[in-house]
Amino acid sequence: MIDLSYIREHPETVRQALVDLNTTGPLDEILKLDEQRRSVLAAIESSRAERNRVSKMIPTIEDNTERQALVASMRQVGDQIKQMEESLNPIQERLDQALLEMPNMPDASVPIGPDESHNIVVRQPEVLPSFAFEPKPHWELGEALGIIDFERGVKVSGSRFYVLKGDGARLQRALIAFMLDTHTRYHGYSEVYPPYMVRRECLVGTGNLPKFAENLYMDTEDDLWLIPTAEVPVTNLYREEILEEAQLPVKHCAYTACFRREKMSAGRDTRGIKRGHQFDKVEMVKFVKPENSLDELMSLLDNAEDICRRLGLPHRVVQMCTGDLSFTAAVKYDVEIWAGGCQEWLEVSSCSNFKDFQARRANIRYRPADGSRPRWVHTLNGSGLALPRVLIGVLENNQLPDGTIAVPEALQPYLGGQQVIGR
Repeated sequence: MIDLSYIREHPETVRQALVDLNTTGPLDEILKLDEQRRSVLAAIESSRAERNRVSKMIPTIEDNTERQALVASMRQVGDQIKQMEESLNPIQERLDQALLEMPNMPDASVPIGPDESHNIVVRQPEVLPSFAFEPKPHWELGEALGIIDFERGVKVSGSRFYVLKGDGARLQRALIAFMLDTHTRYHGYSEVYPPYMVRRECLVGTGNLPKFAENLYMDTEDDLWLIPTAEVPVTNLYREEILEEAQLPVKHCAYTACFRREKMSAGRDTRGIKRGHQFDKVEMVKFVKPENSLDELMSLLDNAEDICRRLGLPHRVVQMCTGDLSFTAAVKYDVEIWAGGCQEWLEVSSCSNFKDFQARRANIRYRPADGSRPRWVHTLNGSGLALPRVLIGVLENNQLPDGTIAVPEALQPYLGGQQVIGR
């Protein structure tokens, strides 16, 4: 959530940000509501001051008629104050809602552009891997090896679902364990295992609600929501809390299943397991001091890339321009792996710095060591990494001429030393 005082003092800066983001927001409504709210508050304060002044005078007035008239007059003032307070409630409620509908402000370092065509490739391999044979996409490899069953996935749950079997399921589990171990042993993260269902206010805190309600699954009876990413429960671990400066940075990683009712275009990514309503992901989440957040983002990005390096997955880093930023991010970098069978780049991580946008919504602060008033933390997160696309990369980039898969060396200990996945 953007600071209301910043919107009030810099309306044209915020207006230009909406243009740069190629989006809209209720800016004019917020300014109008804020003016109404401040006007009513000023009238309430003025009336209270007048009532206090007269109330102090009343006991000193000897004339009973005059005294009673002032008492009656102050009762009227009290009624007016109550009416004004009641009129303030709907104004405040709508203002609070409108503030939740405003996207985050892009950082000055973000390139300006209307859409993804203006994103910047920060780094990528000079040469992509090649094969001495015609490589196959993962859906052909998986079916031939008997490790991906599309037909039974559809039978059980419908389109965009599949079943991993045998070494496919083992490989998925190995990747999850490998990524968690790497982040906790080498990158300094503390692992947590959070719930897969959260309360509504948790999704408001991370910015998923109210804007993205139609993309989420929920239980209407208990108003519990299936998480779209571990970012939601992990960020909300510190909701309504004040951390001590000495605790920062707080770094957590978590594995969860993720659930999204994605509005997928007809005919897009219909083959394979690239897009689905349920998928697994290892997430990294940081709570940091504001002055360190941009450096912490670069460290987060390197942690995501390190998984690619250890698995031998060719990858590139892309910085999002303003028009392709998420609703919540101030700065965002994507890590994309090259899939040698599909012959395309697949996003496996979005590393974002939200600055104090989520912290304001979830009320997460820290107390400076000098004893000064609490400040908002900055929150960051990124996938570390997202499945099943990492699984796709492992299958397609390590396929052998006979259709078997060479297991990356980093994963072999997690598969009991197995070096090849065959039929």
